[in-house]
Amino acid sequence: MATPPLLNGKTYLEKAMTLLLLFLLLYLSYTVIGVFLGVFTYAIILTVSFNSLFEKIVRGARGKRSLIAFIYAVLAILLIALPFIYIVNSVGNYIHSAQVWVENAKQNGIPPIPTWVDKLPKVLQTKVSAFWATMSADPAGTIGLYDEQIKGFFRKMISGGLGIAGAGFEIILGIIVSAILLTKGEKALDPLLTISKKLIGETSGPALLNSAGRAIQGVSVGVIGTATIAAVVAWIGFTIEGLSTTSALTALIFFLVLIQVGPILVVVPLGIYQFTNGDTTAGMITVVFGIILLVIDNVVKPILIGKSGKLPILVLFLGVIGGMTAWGFTGMFKGAIIMAIFYTLMQSWNTHENAEVTGLIPGEGRGN
Repeated sequence: MATPPLLNGKTYLEKAMTLLLLFLLLYLSYTVIGVFLGVFTYAIILTVSFNSLFEKIVRGARGKRSLIAFIYAVLAILLIALPFIYIVNSVGNYIHSAQVWVENAKQNGIPPIPTWVDKLPKVLQTKVSAFWATMSADPAGTIGLYDEQIKGFFRKMISGGLGIAGAGFEIILGIIVSAILLTKGEKALDPLLTISKKLIGETSGPALLNSAGRAIQGVSVGVIGTATIAAVVAWIGFTIEGLSTTSALTALIFFLVLIQVGPILVVVPLGIYQFTNGDTTAGMITVVFGIILLVIDNVVKPILIGKSGKLPILVLFLGVIGGMTAWGFTGMFKGAIIMAIFYTLMQSWNTHENAEVTGLIPGEGRGN
């Protein structure tokens, strides 16, 4: 390997100082860019996920890349921004209403117990009724006992709302960056290809980038595909039951499957509520469709990820689960990329070793 020009003609001490300066520069660069890691993660995920569709539309639009990228960015931002704005606004309204209710309860007492409490399971109904009776007798004193808990709850709600707003802002910036990358097309990969070839090799470098792209595509198709299938199955089940909240529950299941929480947070409480209220038929339907949803989430998803990523299912599955445990939602993609790169490096190393052995053994590979 040729010596980098930066180190040519230098003593060992000068080389060490130069490398130390280089590492310091890399660390400081990471500190500066680290703030935008979430944005770049979303940008890469979106770019790889939508690249094939984008190229097809560009060919149909006679190569108008900038126009298609602009339309993509506007539609994606509207699709992402509007729900986030709605959620943050709802959290704010909820906190304000709750604060008004608490202050009003301290001064004027609390209203009669709501009628929906009668529909709760007996255990909960008894506890809620007892607490409501205590509150009615001495509203200010009872609220005073839980004052710190109430303030802590409001702080968590505000923090959660800000966290949601921050995540939404990151995704919006990621969409804008992904639109720029999609406009550039394959040219955007040129710097990465050059660096990977210099660091890893003419053949292994592009192979690693290809593996990372396949990993992102596999996880995207697997996760979004699983969430879509689960939402369709859930909608069918809720429609058969005749629930008035079919659309809301379907959207919630899609979101929960998408962020890897799973449908169990909807299915189990709904089933318990139905059985405790004597609606056995609806409860049984919920159980059946709940089992189907769990199979989709735990069996179909790994298969989709493996098939779409064109890498061993176990490699991507371990990356998805490990990455999600370590870094949350975006960790699914980070973990899959890391495992895909590791797998590709091991394959390349193994192939290289076999090739060397084949060259050393007379007659190997020539049919002897």
